[in-house]
Amino acid sequence: MNENLFASFIAPTILGLPAAVLIILFPPLLIPTSKYLINNRLITTQQWLIKLTPKQMMTMHNTKGRTWSLMLVSLIIFIATTNLLGLLPHSFTPTTQLSMNLAMAIPLWAGAVIMGFRSKIKNALAHFLPQGTPTPLIPMLVIIETISLLIQPMALAVRLTANITAGHLLMHLIGSATLAMSTINLPSTLIIFTILILLTILEIAVALIQAYVFTLLVSLYLHDNT
Repeated sequence: MNENLFASFIAPTILGLPAAVLIILFPPLLIPTSKYLINNRLITTQQWLIKLTPKQMMTMHNTKGRTWSLMLVSLIIFIATTNLLGLLPHSFTPTTQLSMNLAMAIPLWAGAVIMGFRSKIKNALAHFLPQGTPTPLIPMLVIIETISLLIQPMALAVRLTANITAGHLLMHLIGSATLAMSTINLPSTLIIFTILILLTILEIAVALIQAYVFTLLVSLYLHDNT
């Protein structure tokens, strides 16, 4: 019970060297591949999900926007597998680090915005000033729209970090309470343990939903600029 509540969020090291890079590269190794003509059920389900994801997100995009399909599919698979692996005991979740989430959000957001300014600069600039704006409000609205544009990658990163971190902290607290109550009151322990199981199921859903939300918002930013 005296363990630091945030100890699981500290980036691990091996012989004094940061191991975060190895952890980040590990999830792609778990994705099965097949060399056979007829796939098994696992790979068939995996391929169906991979095809369904761009179908859901890329239908609203034009030809230029659909060139990002492979990148967005890779992004959602990476975030989902990383979040799920972080639910294992004594594991480290890279997506609880704001720096990593910013490293994913800023380049994708910047690429979408730059593409918008290169392909249709008039429409991109029109977002800064809505039609019919009164003349005295023009400077203020331009500043507000500029701030809202620049804050988009921060919102992406903070949303993912906050949701994953909050879930891990809650599971840690309830798990510690279950362990403490096991020597005091058995019925209460069973109730708390049931809550912990339900929370774990919820966190699995949150891990997948947050991966989808992150990728969907990137897709929406791309749609606004293509």
